[in-house]
Amino acid sequence: MSAARSATFSEAPAIAHLRDGPVRYTLRRSTRARAIRVVLHPDARGVVVTVPGSRVGEVEAERRAVAFLRDREPWLRRHLRTQAATRARIAARGGARDGGVVPYLGRLHRIRVVPAVVGQLRSGVVAFDGEDGRPDELVIHRVDRDRRPDASILEAWFRERAMEAISTAIDRHLVALGVPRPVFALRDPRARWGSASPEGRLSFSWRLILAPPAALDTVVVHELAHLRAFGHGPRFWAIVASRRPDHAIWRRWLHDHSADLHAALELPAGAPGPA
Repeated sequence: MSAARSATFSEAPAIAHLRDGPVRYTLRRSTRARAIRVVLHPDARGVVVTVPGSRVGEVEAERRAVAFLRDREPWLRRHLRTQAATRARIAARGGARDGGVVPYLGRLHRIRVVPAVVGQLRSGVVAFDGEDGRPDELVIHRVDRDRRPDASILEAWFRERAMEAISTAIDRHLVALGVPRPVFALRDPRARWGSASPEGRLSFSWRLILAPPAALDTVVVHELAHLRAFGHGPRFWAIVASRRPDHAIWRRWLHDHSADLHAALELPAGAPGPA
């Protein structure tokens, strides 16, 4: 973290003693925030309360944060229960290991790990669509000397598929949107599915390949539209809607399934790692 960035905020763990019991949270004091706010991150960060002001001491900031949470306790408890249920559902799938279940192209696929054929130089993955009532499958053909965990083998394969799918989607919309073919890269951000720089470089989350193709296509159109309208004004949304009239549906889908996609390959707590 740069010195300039670290000077804008500070964070510290804290506990709010509310009516229905204590809640652990991160107290964030920010010079850039304009109002107090709470964010429930689906990952290990959990509840983060941001208190604005550069001259607010930690004691006063904590008092404000607790009062803020106390006023919103029913909302907070409801969303914490929803997050816990989501984590339990994801954990029950088993994650990226033999017998586990992960999403790919918006459908759940069961993982099978089998030895690679003699002479195969690197581990690979083959996808099978389920037929005659069988589940969709992702079969990892593991080379014996490959010490990577199954999740790393799958992620590498998913990244390749994401690169192909995003490149194809870009080609599908270039002419209609009247933009040059951009340079793009794959990332793994926590907060955004795509981004566009003022110089015209695009970035996408590789995890879009886990979502339905229409969701990936919507993010591609969104970022390409920024090459014509940088910002989110009426003109920008009109450009997006010209290619994806259903963009709001898929943006909402990605919002609602963010935790599923970001935790898709994780092993449940206590699960054995690679041999």
